Formats: sequence, C-alpha cells, structure tokens
Amino acid sequence: MKGDTFPVGRIKRLLKQGNYTERVGSEAAVYLAAVLEYLTAEILELAGNAAHENKKQRIKPRHIQLAVRNDEELNKLFMGVTIAEGGVLPNIHPLLCPKKTKDSDAFQG
Repeated sequence: MKGDTFPVGRIKRLLKQGNYTERVGSEAAVYLAAVLEYLTAEILELAGNAAHENKKQRIKPRHIQLAVRNDEELNKLFMGVTIAEGGVLPNIHPLLCPKKTKDSDAFQG
C-alpha cells in the first residue's frame, strides 16, 4: 500500500453529509484518514503474512479472517463482524480429541 492515502477531502465531505453532528472540526477528516490508513496497513500486513504462510501470492478473505482473528486487538475491534468467505479458525476442543494411551503407543512403535 505504498503511496496510497485516504482522501481527506472526501472523508470530510462524507462526515458533513452523514449528519453525525452539527459541526465537523477542520482536523477531524485528517485524523480519521490517518486512523483508516493505519488500520488498513495493519490488516493488510497481517493478511499478507497469513497468505505467505499458506504459500499463496494473493490475499483472499480467508487470509484477512485469519489475520484479524489471530490478533488480539483487531479481534476485539472486529468482534461482531462477519467476513464473507472468511471461514472459521481451525479449532478442536481438547475434550473431543482422542486420548493417547500407553497401549496405543506400543502398537505403533
């Protein structure tokens, strides 16, 4: 995402048109653009790492899901968000796994 910036003018216009408040400060759009850029860069970096770990060249929704859910702070931010085509985190509860016994180890070795 080198060189890409969020459009401050468009964000300011959307803040004014959204009727979120009567007045919008002059630096509000700059601050919001910076926050959006930071969050986007963070998510894309983590998703890129997830794609690289899976030996993929493209970031897919699955990689974004893995990135967001494996990061504690992003997971809290995206708590009620469903990412389309993201799937679920691989997780098997330990009680559901078969227990290893000494007898089963003797048969295998």
